[in-house]
Amino acid sequence: MELKLIYVVGLVRVLVSNSAAHDTMDPYGSISIKWDIMSWTPDGYVAVVTMTNYQMYRPIMSPGWTLGWTWARNEVIWSMVGAEATDQGDCSKFKGNIPHCCRRTPAIVDLSSEVPNTKRFTHCCKDGELASWGKDPESSVSSFQLSVGRSGNSNQTVRLPKNFYLLGPGPGYTCSAATLVPQSTFFSSGSRRKTYAMMTWTVTCTYSQTLASKNPKCCVSLSSFYNPKITPCPSCACGCQSENNCVINVPKISSMARLDNPIDYNLPLIQCTQHMCPIRVHWHVKANYKEHWRVKITITNFNYQMNYTHWTLVVQHPNLSNITNVYRFIYEPLNLYQSKNDTGMFHGIEYYNDLLREAGPKGNVQSEMILQKDRSTFTLEKGWPFPLKVYFDGDECMMPPPDSYPFLPSSAHVSPIASSTVAAFLLMIVLAAW
Repeated sequence: MELKLIYVVGLVRVLVSNSAAHDTMDPYGSISIKWDIMSWTPDGYVAVVTMTNYQMYRPIMSPGWTLGWTWARNEVIWSMVGAEATDQGDCSKFKGNIPHCCRRTPAIVDLSSEVPNTKRFTHCCKDGELASWGKDPESSVSSFQLSVGRSGNSNQTVRLPKNFYLLGPGPGYTCSAATLVPQSTFFSSGSRRKTYAMMTWTVTCTYSQTLASKNPKCCVSLSSFYNPKITPCPSCACGCQSENNCVINVPKISSMARLDNPIDYNLPLIQCTQHMCPIRVHWHVKANYKEHWRVKITITNFNYQMNYTHWTLVVQHPNLSNITNVYRFIYEPLNLYQSKNDTGMFHGIEYYNDLLREAGPKGNVQSEMILQKDRSTFTLEKGWPFPLKVYFDGDECMMPPPDSYPFLPSSAHVSPIASSTVAAFLLMIVLAAW
């Protein structure tokens, strides 16, 4: 009976852990880490570690990823190309040739994009940034090479590292144990010769928003042309903080943060607002035409110490299958299920607005889209024009309660163009006072 109880408790823990890491909007999303031993050395091996972000819309932004593990024995890293260990550790036992890292639990980070060619490796040196697979597959890969010693130099004597972890850049990822897989194959530039790794193992890391933060990291506000009311983000949507932990005026920033201090990603330096979120997504139903309707999206950064690189915005709405035009953003449908096409990803245009700057006059990006009406489903009533779910950089944003959405006045028929013009003027007045 006791053994059965232990088994049930263990099974429940596994199921809860898996459900916390499961993302219904990206059910197969994960970061894969592949470790290929390319050659043997007198006391170890030379390996290439490749990290691939298979998440459709969750990037890793600056200051980038940190990958760590625990050695099975007393291995050391003699040298690295394309990355570096953050702490060398105690190498005092070595004479002459000093290892790059002697720690039993090394922490590895990517190199800066400005490093010389002698320190570079394929797909390295991007300041630790990884684009999402759905946005840019070529930029979703990072790799480095390391020479490992005191490890054994055969398939029978090498022991796999354990306790892998990934920060991206903060917490949220859970990594599996390393698993031996068939050796990787490689082709020469002319694809006429095929070679094999000596040994290959993989690790899979999955993300959980619950593990990353106890509070959401973004919120959604709503407005429309047919109602002057603006529905703000819920109060304390991202957790309440005192005025000592947020910025009321810009001069206060210098007294709260210094460039030589490490950044705490769980306590961002944000502007004081009623929602206290680093990111706000505003959805405005701008106009209603005969065959189409128009929406404006504004993403505002309230974080004074964070630029969002490779940002993504995922929206779920039943009319996204009928988008005809998107301005200033790139739109890509996410057909998660064959029966539905109601989810899509927006991201910036490279060198134009794919960088969402820190809080301030330039800390926002905007887009408008035109959607064709489906007469069988289109309505301006009961909150239908507003999104069902919104995700920014892979984290679900808090929506306002449905009963607070801007409602369609029941006493008047909405004239598509005239009412949108009048309401736009009223909206400008309300926003100015907001």
